[in-house]
Amino acid sequence: MTIRRGVGLTPMETRREVILDAALLAEELGYETFAVPEGWGLDSTPLVTEIALRTNRIHLTSAVLSVWGRTPATLAMTAATLHQVSGGRYALGLGASTKALAEGFHDTPFEHPAAKLREVVTQVRTLLSGEPAALRRVPQAHSLRLNQTAAPEVPLWIGALGPQTTRVAAELGDGWIPALAARDGLASWAAELARVRENHDPGLARLTVASGPIAVAAEDPGLARDIAAACAAWYLTAMGDVYARSVAEQGYAEQVKEIIAANPRPNPLRAMVPPSAQPVLDQLAVYGSSEQVRGDIKSWEDAVDIVSILLPPGLPWPIMEATIRAAAPR
Repeated sequence: MTIRRGVGLTPMETRREVILDAALLAEELGYETFAVPEGWGLDSTPLVTEIALRTNRIHLTSAVLSVWGRTPATLAMTAATLHQVSGGRYALGLGASTKALAEGFHDTPFEHPAAKLREVVTQVRTLLSGEPAALRRVPQAHSLRLNQTAAPEVPLWIGALGPQTTRVAAELGDGWIPALAARDGLASWAAELARVRENHDPGLARLTVASGPIAVAAEDPGLARDIAAACAAWYLTAMGDVYARSVAEQGYAEQVKEIIAANPRPNPLRAMVPPSAQPVLDQLAVYGSSEQVRGDIKSWEDAVDIVSILLPPGLPWPIMEATIRAAAPR
């Protein structure tokens, strides 16, 4: 069996040189994908360009671009251009993002996010296929095509967690990239989306599922746990209710409540997971020595197509390097 592995980072990671070094190491070690994040810090598309020009094999994903931050036309231009720059190694990652980011950063009302995601994915596909833009707001205008070679083969990977947005991923996406998905429920969740996809269009190719744990390998296992726990707790307490609601609905409602109660003033470096909520941390993360991470990550291989580790923000380079090496395909 071919072991497929990926590396991803969080939007809070804004050290450009560190991201570049991580991508180069991932290529060297045989990872299949490298996901470049975007939130409210670095623009991921120039970073993808720089990584593409410095690598030869690894596939690159914007994971994910918010549908509120760019028009469908801009997204299509970006995807087609990066498809050329990378030699066909680019996948456009799209997501409905969060209310906090859409409204607090992009100054856009967070209304009907699943419908917005569906509309943008559909419009981007139309343009990438070489068809004229589907005009909805100014239908009397002259509709334009993308003024470069059509690129219908660019994969669209959807970051989605809720029932309506995951339906969009199943029906319209090429890949599904859920964040903070509990390991033991992923296989059945993916199977349900496969049924939705089959019912929608039996002729569609299989949906690729790329997800995985927060990962930290360190000489001190306690330090590794603390870092992984801080990342998980920060997502569950400081990112609105998207991730907390998702993890609770995956069967960990009591543990999520305990984590929220333990972090009344969330801090990305000092957030914590109390011992009583340990089961949810073990579902969302692998951590410990390099040997522990190397062994524990294998439990994800039956749940997804590509096991993509998530590196917490601000990791010292020796820990980041050790983690990437420990989780590498072998």
